[in-house]
Amino acid sequence: MPQLLLEIFSEEIPARMQQGAARDLQRMVSDRLKVAGLTWDALTTYAGPRRLTLVIDGLPTATPDREEEVKGPRASAPEQALEGFLRKTGLTRDQLTERDGVLFAVLSSKGRATTDLVAETVDQVIRTFPWPKSMRWGSGTLRWVRPIKRILCLFDGKVVPFEIDGIQSDAITEGHRFLGSGELLRVSDFVDYRTQLEKNFVLLDVADRKLRILKQAKAACAARGLALVDDDGLLDEVAGLAEWPTPILGDMDPQFLALPPEVVRLSMKVHQKYFAVRDPSKDGLAPNFLVVANVEATDGGKALAAGNSRVLSARLNDARFFWEEDQKVGFDAWNAKLSGVTFHAKLGTLAERIERIAALAREIAPLVGADADEAETAARLSKADLLSGMVSEFPELQGIMGGYYARLAGHSDAIADAVRDHYKPQGPADTVPTAPVTVAVALADKLDTLVGFFAIDEKPTGSKDPFALRRAALGVIRLLLENQTRLSLVDLQPAMIRGYPSGLAGDAAIAGLHGLIPFFADRLTVLLRDQGQRHDLVAAVFALGDDDLVRIVRRVEALAAFLATDDGANLLAGYKRASNILRAEEKKGPLPTGMVQTGLPNQPEAETTLAFAVGAARTAVEAALETEDFAAAMTALARLRAPVDRFFDDVLVNSDVPAERENRLKLLGQVRDVMGQVADFGQIAG
Repeated sequence: MPQLLLEIFSEEIPARMQQGAARDLQRMVSDRLKVAGLTWDALTTYAGPRRLTLVIDGLPTATPDREEEVKGPRASAPEQALEGFLRKTGLTRDQLTERDGVLFAVLSSKGRATTDLVAETVDQVIRTFPWPKSMRWGSGTLRWVRPIKRILCLFDGKVVPFEIDGIQSDAITEGHRFLGSGELLRVSDFVDYRTQLEKNFVLLDVADRKLRILKQAKAACAARGLALVDDDGLLDEVAGLAEWPTPILGDMDPQFLALPPEVVRLSMKVHQKYFAVRDPSKDGLAPNFLVVANVEATDGGKALAAGNSRVLSARLNDARFFWEEDQKVGFDAWNAKLSGVTFHAKLGTLAERIERIAALAREIAPLVGADADEAETAARLSKADLLSGMVSEFPELQGIMGGYYARLAGHSDAIADAVRDHYKPQGPADTVPTAPVTVAVALADKLDTLVGFFAIDEKPTGSKDPFALRRAALGVIRLLLENQTRLSLVDLQPAMIRGYPSGLAGDAAIAGLHGLIPFFADRLTVLLRDQGQRHDLVAAVFALGDDDLVRIVRRVEALAAFLATDDGANLLAGYKRASNILRAEEKKGPLPTGMVQTGLPNQPEAETTLAFAVGAARTAVEAALETEDFAAAMTALARLRAPVDRFFDDVLVNSDVPAERENRLKLLGQVRDVMGQVADFGQIAG
């Protein structure tokens, strides 16, 4: 079947926008074609520095004929309603059909040529494309990320004719700006298109560009006994900067290696898009860099390397200046200035925030095995580097530079490491600190953020989370779980609401803290769901009111294992049956309470057996929960499965004898209560 080939050729597209643009192009085109009833075999998009490309194989030459039934008004509806429906459908009254007193119209439409649909689709896509930033050029009204130069559009080897703002579609593209032949390239299909581009030094697929960069970069480093420092983010970026990427190894002044390696790498990456290089036989970086050029130089890249080395030296000289000046200033001067920096209008200054974090870190320290004095000291130093020259130049180095400066100022490794790592973990892929002092400060920092913003009602809404509170909550959860830290948010309440600005009422802070519990439940649900756990199990355990996340996760794991067994699944069904009966009775009035009677006249054996089983299960469950042996608690519940099943098989709960009915309702209430000590089984699906 025919193939559609589309290329939108423009001036340079920012690298950070390319892959998102490829996804948007695929989505927008496929959505419109699907609505028209078209199907295809394969659809692929490509993005590069100067072009977006889409190719669809197996596209029909026309859309299918369509027949659609439209529901109209009732046959007895007023005449005006009928007239409106006829105008909408373009039919007459005798063309409508009546079914069950309702009028229906059957609308038929002939299929359209795919070329007509493609022309309309490309026009709509280009005019409504969701670039993060776009521009107009010349005298036209069209907006695109950069000026569009050409639109190549072929269907079944022939040009799809259309014009958009003076740009006429054709079968022509261009090769590399510098290395190509300079001639316009006329193509016939995708294979021809890709072949001609590669002959003219353009790699269409970003995966091919990445592979070329890595292969040649590693070869260039290996030739001099060096190794490339991997950086996937930088690789993604440079692969979007060059159509024919050519790695070149350069040298830098070894004296710059006296700077912290993070400073050197960031100077290379942020300003110059260079990869760092290391010597496998030594620790640390090598006095080299790797730049990805968009040309193949005749001198093997020597001139390019030398020029880039001069530029890098200028950047690193600036970094060295900040490094040396910061050491002359120090923490006292930086902290003194924090009182003039507003953290948030309703939450005070950074200096006030540091006081809260320091007090909270001191409270948390014994709970995580940290020295309280070291935790408080680290907290008081944790935000100072925000006013350093280096962090002002490279905000990505906040915390990292504070750790270096703390160590140079003579503080212990535990304090310096806590200053360096207290922002961690900052994302799902980030490492979790394990050093006790660091854990104390990291928890205090994140908890203060969460309580404060919840207190002023600045909670995340939908997809918006301007203060990264979801990330902070996930950070707290991971710190607690991965360090097996037992911590109660409720017990920490006095410490967490202490030290807020006078304008923020204590009640608001307390309310914010209580709002955090369901927020943590939601974040924990997301985390455990990603690990394969069911969300309803988390809800069932959180419903008990526990806020010890380590204990909650252990309960969830034990509950999941229990429900995976036949005993667990059947007991859950029994629980729901008992709950339904009790819920129906509660609507009639209060449920009976008190002791369940045994040995009554004509009492079924199944009733007596269940009564004794519930008593034994209660004793065993309470003992197991006391020692937090949740597996044993589930085992105790499992012993209820057979008695519960037999009870429902042999016993009529709603007996005509009031005393029997009352006793049996008490018994079902006890079943529900003893199971409810482990989890709220009513929130579990199934």
